[in-house]
Amino acid sequence: MSTAIELVTTQTVTIDHELRLESGRLLGPLTIAYETYGELNAQGDNAILVTHAWTGDAHAAGRHHEDDRKPGWWDNLIGPGKVLDTDKYQVICSNVIGSCKGSTGPTSINPATGRPYRLNFPIVMVRDMVRAQKLLMDEIGVTKLVTVIGGSMGAMQALEWGVVYPDFVRSIIPIAGTGRTSPMAISLNALARQAIYNDPLWKKGNYKPEHPPMSGFALARSVGHISFLSEESMALKFGRRFSARDGLFDLFGQFEVERYLEYNGNSFPSRFDCNSFLYLAKSLDLFDVARETGSLEDGLEPLACPSLWFAFSSDWLYRPEQTEEVVEALRQLDKPVEYHLIESDYGHDSFLVEPEKFTPHVAQFLGRLEG
Repeated sequence: MSTAIELVTTQTVTIDHELRLESGRLLGPLTIAYETYGELNAQGDNAILVTHAWTGDAHAAGRHHEDDRKPGWWDNLIGPGKVLDTDKYQVICSNVIGSCKGSTGPTSINPATGRPYRLNFPIVMVRDMVRAQKLLMDEIGVTKLVTVIGGSMGAMQALEWGVVYPDFVRSIIPIAGTGRTSPMAISLNALARQAIYNDPLWKKGNYKPEHPPMSGFALARSVGHISFLSEESMALKFGRRFSARDGLFDLFGQFEVERYLEYNGNSFPSRFDCNSFLYLAKSLDLFDVARETGSLEDGLEPLACPSLWFAFSSDWLYRPEQTEEVVEALRQLDKPVEYHLIESDYGHDSFLVEPEKFTPHVAQFLGRLEG
């Protein structure tokens, strides 16, 4: 019988040496925030790395305090007897560099100036995030990963793990992912960026933390949030219902879906840093596993381990065809690959909203690895 994770604490490590980024710039020292669930065995080879999405964090399971209203973002997958079984594995989730949730990012102090990096922070690629995670694995004694599993930007990290460290991972599980970001996804991020840039409070990234560019940032988040949903989920949740508090013929009256987007957009700036949002959006835009090789097949050639891929029928941000492009390339390379298209009405967010639809496949996959 599965039970809940007990109270957890987000930990940090500081790595004193510098990491050479894909851009050629050096970044260091590095602080990396992470959480662990379950115990690492003496060999250091029973670890599973969970990788988070765009504005996620290291808090994947459990609660920080008894009165926490919500557990970690993938709590229903992680714990004793659950799919990522902490009786068998040590499950690790780390915050990516470039974020504002404990790891080194634009809000961190630049050792060269003694002031926050802000826009002096270097561009970080998904591959750089993975190299920083490898430094964390070395620091905490992990010698091999059973799997790397994550959705969206987490899927990109999982894929990069398999390509960059083929001898360190036994498998990868990318969910709602792609091998390269599409022009449509890039264009949506461009709209979000312009919303922030046009807010006079942004001040070219030099805003005061207590006075962020609320209006532009809220609009940017709303643009992103729409892409995480689907027409089906919006119809189910809101339909064409008009707000009961507004007059139908009031120019400023709102549909319920408008109020929802407004609420989510306005609440987000209190939880996330605007510059970090911009840097991570750029990381997403630049992601292309074939950036150096030119062809997808050549980019995927180093991947040696089994991979389990999921796409969702209503996802229009990273459409199933984009996942299938990678899966087909792996099949052409005769790599061990498994793929499932999951029927869901919840769009790109399906991996967070309906995990029960794909977790049986994850359990079977991990079972075969153990066998």
